Amino acid sequence: MKILVIQQKMIGDVLVSSILCENLRLAYPNAQIDYLIYDSTKTVVDGATFIDNLILFTEKQRNSKLELFKFILKIRKAKYDVIIDPYSKLESWLLVYFSGAKRTISFEKKGRNFIYTDVVKRREDYTSNLGLIIEQRLALLEPLNVEKKVTFPTIHVSDSEKEFAKNVFQKHNIDATRKTVMVSIIGSEMSKTYPLHYMAKVIDFIADSSNVNILFNYIPKQIEDAKVIYNGCSTSTKQKIYFDVIGGSIREFIAIMNQCDIIIGNDGGAINMAKALQKPSFVIFSPWIDKRGWSLNEDGKMHISFHLNELKPELFTNKTWKMIKEENDELYAEFKPELIQNQLKDFLTRHIG
Repeated sequence: MKILVIQQKMIGDVLVSSILCENLRLAYPNAQIDYLIYDSTKTVVDGATFIDNLILFTEKQRNSKLELFKFILKIRKAKYDVIIDPYSKLESWLLVYFSGAKRTISFEKKGRNFIYTDVVKRREDYTSNLGLIIEQRLALLEPLNVEKKVTFPTIHVSDSEKEFAKNVFQKHNIDATRKTVMVSIIGSEMSKTYPLHYMAKVIDFIADSSNVNILFNYIPKQIEDAKVIYNGCSTSTKQKIYFDVIGGSIREFIAIMNQCDIIIGNDGGAINMAKALQKPSFVIFSPWIDKRGWSLNEDGKMHISFHLNELKPELFTNKTWKMIKEENDELYAEFKPELIQNQLKDFLTRHIG
């Protein structure tokens, strides 16, 4: 049997949908299980032994009708028996429609159900703490009667990557006697980024509450915003921050994160990767994001998150999603660090001591 899972989206989605591949491997140990993803997200599933082949979809194929046609022919030539398509977008519709696969599975959606042999109704009434995104992904296994044994993604870290991280810590003289906190200081976009001056206060609180090393997660193009946060911290806090210790790639971030003890900060790919490394997380959600989807595996101890709607529900009364998004900056201004300091202190005490 040959099975293809398609997940043409960003890192968090690719990581979450990898649990489909892992469950399929357990159900069909002799099957060929391939994973079709954007080439830019490849590194987050490097080393995954439950995937036979990573099929990479490139920018060139996205932007050229000729290249897309060639790619469609490549998928058809592979003769997959089963294709699972969680995201279901134009490129994947074409891939699935012309694939020739006997079974094709996706979520029920008006206007495209005819493309798939099996469609799954997207539910939102789950009661587990896995998170809506994970529950919905796992539902795509139901048409195949596959048991859901793996409910959370994992990331494989090689011995060489562990050694790389140790060398980075030694090179920058990071105090090995202290616990190390990774702070996801900037979101994937500014509308998903906790106000910079508030984040500086959160970092001051972390530094004042515990004797730790503090690393920042940001990418080079975000360095000016990262400097704003750093400059907003107190002098004593700055002495605990290793500002220049950032990964030059996703895999380097994963290796460095694996060397850290906990992660705190904005919801996003860094948080999801840290969770997949089994690191405790304290997450701040943007006011316009529905946290039900990505509050993954939360138990109030190992993983915990906060949304302004939980702390000041009156600010969201009778407001549509569109209204909330338009007022995102004003709502963020109401999301003051003091609202979460007690919970953050408990989290630090539990995991840092």
